[in-house]
Amino acid sequence: MRRIADSTVRRLSLYLRFLEESTNRGLVTISSDELARRGGTTSAQVRKDLSFFGSFGKRGLGYSVPELTESLREILGLRRDWQVIIVGAGKIGTALAQYRGFRQRGFRVTAVYDRDPKKIGTRWDTLTVRDMAEIERDIQKEHPDIAVLTTPADEAQVVVDRLVSAGMRALLNFAPVQLQVPPDVTLKNVNMAMELEGLSFALTNRDR
Repeated sequence: MRRIADSTVRRLSLYLRFLEESTNRGLVTISSDELARRGGTTSAQVRKDLSFFGSFGKRGLGYSVPELTESLREILGLRRDWQVIIVGAGKIGTALAQYRGFRQRGFRVTAVYDRDPKKIGTRWDTLTVRDMAEIERDIQKEHPDIAVLTTPADEAQVVVDRLVSAGMRALLNFAPVQLQVPPDVTLKNVNMAMELEGLSFALTNRDR
């Protein structure tokens, strides 16, 4: 498959959420205009986004909500469970581990790690915080799919190097730092400061 832009994937996720809401409202068909409005784009962009993955819908009739919902779930890899580990048992890590929406989307947190002796061994609902010293052994034994980093910025690159060496190929980083990974590793960054700056820009310039 050709490389799909991150912006396209994000819009697919938005389309899927709107389709699921439409299902709950009892709708059986939906137009590209309605999907575009929810995705903050145009109907032409909706059709282009979907065309990367096949032919969907019928001219004049729109899209079947159940069929497009299932197709997008398959495209986004949501028809299976994914094992997730969290590295960093701080406030962000705690909030992520307890977020029920992950399990609803098929992302199952299976382990949490930290190097603080005061946190190691503490219980997080059904999970026990594990020692970072064990992470390579656990990865090779349990084969998690995704690692979420919530470590301090000055520790993040060292942790990423360890994760990659142990075999992790999908990382989500919450640390406010640019990380280096090999070409065969997918790294996504969540930079909350940048998102807030985007909102600040919008507020500052909305009347100009």
